[in-house]
Amino acid sequence: MTAYEEKKELPACPVATSVSLIGGKWKLLIRNLKSCTLRFNELQRDLDGISQRVLTHSLRQMIDDGLVYRIDYHENPPRVDYGLTDFGKDMMPIINALADFGNYYKTIVE
Repeated sequence: MTAYEEKKELPACPVATSVSLIGGKWKLLIRNLKSCTLRFNELQRDLDGISQRVLTHSLRQMIDDGLVYRIDYHENPPRVDYGLTDFGKDMMPIINALADFGNYYKTIVE
């Protein structure tokens, strides 16, 4: 059983449940992992303004929720890759729809 299946206190509203998984400014970084695995520094470089602490916390939450996996190669210097789980890939249409709506909204207000 994975961590997200063990959670007992999920919101009653299914929309609130989805938002709890990908809500927040930095959790949408999952979009950067849609086509490849990335190392921590690559993710941090792609997300201008995110601190190491916040990135670490966001990745740990998404790992706990079953959206992202982490591979530690136990090498020196350290090498760790992050990628989307199948469950994380299932969320991509939702994230893509949010991106499409954001682009649409920009055309209206500009």
